[in-house]
Amino acid sequence: MNAGFSGARSSAAPRVWAVGALARAAADALESRFNPVAVRGEVSGFTRAASGHCYFALKDDAGQLRCAMFRRAAASLDFAPREGDQVELRGHLTVYEPRGDLQLVVESMRRAGQGALFEQFVRLKARLQDEGLFDAERKRPLPPLPRGIGLVTSLGAAALHDVLTALARRVPHIPVLLVPALVQGADAPAQLRESLQKLYLLTTVQQATEANFAIEYSFNQEATAKRQMAAWGVPIDAILLVRGGGSIEDLWAFNDEALARTIAASPVPVVVGVGHETDFTIADFVADVRAPTPTAAAELVSAPRTQWLAEADGQQQRLQRALARRLESENQRVDWLASRLGRPSSRVADEKNRLQRTAQRLHHALALRLERERSRLARAQERLPRTLAPAVQTEHARLSRLADHLPAALARQHNAAHERLQRAALRLAALDPQRVLERGYAWLEDDAGQPLTRAAQAQPGQAVAATLADGKVDLTVVRRQVR
Repeated sequence: MNAGFSGARSSAAPRVWAVGALARAAADALESRFNPVAVRGEVSGFTRAASGHCYFALKDDAGQLRCAMFRRAAASLDFAPREGDQVELRGHLTVYEPRGDLQLVVESMRRAGQGALFEQFVRLKARLQDEGLFDAERKRPLPPLPRGIGLVTSLGAAALHDVLTALARRVPHIPVLLVPALVQGADAPAQLRESLQKLYLLTTVQQATEANFAIEYSFNQEATAKRQMAAWGVPIDAILLVRGGGSIEDLWAFNDEALARTIAASPVPVVVGVGHETDFTIADFVADVRAPTPTAAAELVSAPRTQWLAEADGQQQRLQRALARRLESENQRVDWLASRLGRPSSRVADEKNRLQRTAQRLHHALALRLERERSRLARAQERLPRTLAPAVQTEHARLSRLADHLPAALARQHNAAHERLQRAALRLAALDPQRVLERGYAWLEDDAGQPLTRAAQAQPGQAVAATLADGKVDLTVVRRQVR
């Protein structure tokens, strides 16, 4: 029996491996035959450990492969892998020896189909950036209290519900105008541009109306669309362009160059909230504000009403405190003035005493002044006889001299006055009208007694009176001759 067993071993028995050695040998065989390896599949069960390492499974309809992505490689990811993402992995196959599991150690990961699209994205981004479409100087701040909000998204998108819910919760008083458009597919870029241009046109019409300008605009839509747009009477102060997350293919409509230029031409600030926080599109870069999610976009243009009410309450409280401080200050001022004023009766008594003292001082001053004047008058009376005697003598002598010269002076004055009177009489006689009449002239006057000094004043047949040196003659004008 032993011999038979020994014989069987000698002819067909395999090599006996230690478990760890066999696992290492299998790993070496895999690495030498397959590595490096690239594989495509769907992410499943993605987790990130506290160490920074990532663990997940890559699967398709026919199989599943465990994967490990260590912290160094995970740090280079430009997106956050999620359940169901289609990805392309590069790495090397190995065997995890403690469990004997086949696994792929991932060195790089990208979304499936991202290669060509990503290159287009990078080239377009660089070109538009060189043109200045991404410059911070052209970005406009969002209005703190928009009068109206424009919204562009798909009617069937979950982002529409998220945005409307956020706006209704935070600013239910602000109207929202939805202009729907496709957000995915070949027709999406054109519809997005058309919807934005509708909002731009409405905004421009509102601005022109507010400025009292009569400007005609042409809507390139049906009559129903014209009436709907014309019926909207609230100015659009901000526009939201949103959609939910997806792969790079799903979001590719927002990387359209014409759409980017349409966003840049907006007359009001545009907020783009496309995808999740790690998703970036050309629209994000050219917009005035980029929001990480559609809900965040709604929150950026809608400071909650409670915040403004709280601000108003704060202002009211600050005003009340300022008013209270002013009242306290004025009360202190009144108290200080009252302390200076004192009681009216005591103030009247003080003034009365002051007036009495002033009257006493005045009476005493007048008595002293009167006494001084009396003394001065007495002294003057004593000096007066001695002072007046020489003056009386001098004045008497002067009057005597005047009496001696008075007859001659009066005679001279009388002669001069008589000569002046004769000269005036001669001048007056020369101006006497009677002397003029005696020289042959006549004085003419009409029947009303008005003098006639011009031939033009007389009319043929008119009765006139002529005054001569010795009387009057009545005349009738036969004719007149005016020079």
